[in-house]
Amino acid sequence: MTKQYDVIVIGAGPGGMTAALYASRSNLSVLMLDRGIYGGQMNNTAEIENYPGFTSILGPELGEKMYASATQFGAEYTYGTVKTVEDHHDYKTVITDEGEYQAKAVIIATGAEHRHLGVPGEEDYSGKGVSYCAVCDGAFFKGREVAVIGGGDSAVEEGIYLAQLASKVTIVHRRDQLRAQKILQQRAFANDKIEFVWNAQVEAIEGDGQKITSVRYRDKVSGLEKQLPASGVFIYVGIEPMTEPFRALGVLDEAGWIPTDEQTRTKVPGVFAVGDVRAKHLRQIANAVGEGGQAGQAAFDFIQELQDEQSGRTV
Repeated sequence: MTKQYDVIVIGAGPGGMTAALYASRSNLSVLMLDRGIYGGQMNNTAEIENYPGFTSILGPELGEKMYASATQFGAEYTYGTVKTVEDHHDYKTVITDEGEYQAKAVIIATGAEHRHLGVPGEEDYSGKGVSYCAVCDGAFFKGREVAVIGGGDSAVEEGIYLAQLASKVTIVHRRDQLRAQKILQQRAFANDKIEFVWNAQVEAIEGDGQKITSVRYRDKVSGLEKQLPASGVFIYVGIEPMTEPFRALGVLDEAGWIPTDEQTRTKVPGVFAVGDVRAKHLRQIANAVGEGGQAGQAAFDFIQELQDEQSGRTV
């Protein structure tokens, strides 16, 4: 039998959990669905230093605190990989590998994934020097040498940011010129703390088992393998939204992100989106939480309007 709720939140990261908190606090029945453990990318973050209220907190610990808050007003949580979502106007059907659910409103909070290099050492040193977010982890490398892998806007922007903290930033790029905007290139080239390694194919991230010591790469021109000393490696070779299950809804842009208005509403009434899955610039816990609160309230408003509409039909 298909279970019915007022709101289904797909994804239990910081944005999704906050949306569940606000919706359930408004006396709506809420289900959080996630393919894994609640907390999202926070579970892969050793320490968080830029979330208000905490000087420093472990990522999984913050996830636990948010989950306790998100479920205090009755929101349920269950596992499930979403296959698709169907819009029937008055209700939405969420189809998962574990069964089907219905809700009057759906909040998408599935996030995004950074593309990985897929080289030895990348997974071993994830959270121990390998990072995909300079704003999150840059402060841990103050006064040390770091490497940035990539040549697009994100790589160069984060390289410039890291140059404020690190003693030296080396941008390692597989081509002989950057792909970033010219203004960003100019800023990077003008920064005396930023150096470049061109035509470099990263082969491995090396360390002593506890921390990173270097990046091993192959010079594509000479064919020689070389080593670049580094205490941290920041990887920016692309980011992809986790939105494939929502393609049939028609809420995605050409790149697969979900555009919304300021109230997190998508182009489909009753479908909202929060967090890293949205088409936006900054992807941080703090703004995901803010968006989650907005979405929870927007879902409540939508359901109220829907009920008024249905009452008008029966009069």
